[in-house]
Amino acid sequence: MSSPNSLLCFTNCLLPQEDGSLIQKDLWVDQAAGTILDAQKTFYLSRERPTEIIDLGGNILSPGLLDIQLNGAYGFDFSIYEGDDQKYRDGLHLIAQNIVETGVTSILPTVITQEKTLYPKLLDLLKPYTAPKCATLLGWHAEGPFLQIAKRGAHAPPFLLTAPSAFKTFEDVYGAANLADKEDWLMGCTSDTTSGVRMITAAPELDGVMDAISEVTKRGVVFSIGHSIASTDIAAAAVCNGASLITHLFNAMPQLHHRDPSIIGLLGASSSFSYANFGTSTPTSGAFSSGGAPALSRTTSKGSLYKATSEAFDDVATPLGSPVLRPQAETVVGTGKEEREFKRPFYGLIVDGIHIHPNSVRLAYSAYPEGCVLVTDAMKILDPKLKDGIHEWRDGKNFVKEGDKLYLEGTDTLAGSAVTLDKCIRNFVQFTGCTLGEALKCATYNPAKCLGIEGKKGTLRAGADADLTVLSKEGRVLGTWVGGRRAWEVEA
Repeated sequence: MSSPNSLLCFTNCLLPQEDGSLIQKDLWVDQAAGTILDAQKTFYLSRERPTEIIDLGGNILSPGLLDIQLNGAYGFDFSIYEGDDQKYRDGLHLIAQNIVETGVTSILPTVITQEKTLYPKLLDLLKPYTAPKCATLLGWHAEGPFLQIAKRGAHAPPFLLTAPSAFKTFEDVYGAANLADKEDWLMGCTSDTTSGVRMITAAPELDGVMDAISEVTKRGVVFSIGHSIASTDIAAAAVCNGASLITHLFNAMPQLHHRDPSIIGLLGASSSFSYANFGTSTPTSGAFSSGGAPALSRTTSKGSLYKATSEAFDDVATPLGSPVLRPQAETVVGTGKEEREFKRPFYGLIVDGIHIHPNSVRLAYSAYPEGCVLVTDAMKILDPKLKDGIHEWRDGKNFVKEGDKLYLEGTDTLAGSAVTLDKCIRNFVQFTGCTLGEALKCATYNPAKCLGIEGKKGTLRAGADADLTVLSKEGRVLGTWVGGRRAWEVEA
């Protein structure tokens, strides 16, 4: 047991529980170990009491917030590498040091679609990282390049790819050494010796991507469906093959249609419905359209002509170079394979009041509250002190910032956001009518569970990292603690 001087007790506070409730209870922390303690066990086994007690005046002591989709902040962009490793590492440290003022103690740096040769260098630099009084970098989230060009958003079309060799293509693009194995991830999510991949966003309808999902998830990597025109059948197949998240729900995907609800419809799926024909096999070779030919119509093996999309997708012209799955009627289903359980995926929501209408936020949360994960999708322009106006982005392009809204200059294309995660929480309470405790769950426990690290992050369990955020009862950040040490507090 550590010295009594390392024990700290937070008292007169409300603690968020994993069911979304708030209870009045003390919390003990071992500052030397940087972990949360079981107060009763610590006292009765070692007869020790904390030598430091902090009265929080009835405020909320939450697990530190987790942002699993952050593109940059404070002027640094995770997707830009200028040939200087140290400069890049300094940028990582800058964000880790400053983001704690928003209550965030763990982040998943997100790299958007890049030129293929840049990935191995960027992703090697984005291995897990931790430093005193800084947010933990959990590894990286690769948003692209396996994205549907029809839903590319701000991603550069020349760099978008399919995966003709399935998982081998993923290795070729990201670098085999950067693809974590499950043991690395679960045993030491903050070790700088582990490989960095934690999440990949891709469109499952693209050539080869469906075949890669199961191998991706075997490595402990979260596969997220995003920037996609997948039909309901294809989206369900992706989930049965291991996809467990939807990237920024409602954005960069077909909108809800009653006969083919597509990706959004996964929130309403029932585990009692058999998806065996979708998830127990992937289409055989030849089940994808070939080359770069248009996918709106094609002759099947039986000689008849079909449309590659349902009525729900009639307004989506699939561009050249985006081969998609044939209709499910043409899919050859394998036999003798174990049927996998269909489990609704988690889903990310950008609750800035811009990317999603409040009614849509409420609709999604009402359908599946246990899967809701609040994200910012924030760009390098995120900085609570930054003023509105035109700001440099990348490749000679500029952002226009109007409050929390970011769009590319000269267009109406949304390009991420500038919202902070604590503001997303406050918006979420207002939009859905849920409690602050329930909203905090969507920015702590749910994202941690999505990543499989709820034993270490996102909870107040004994043995978890003492990454904590103090909030007022209105949800405003008052202070942040990392590893049991004060990292930031609001100025008096």
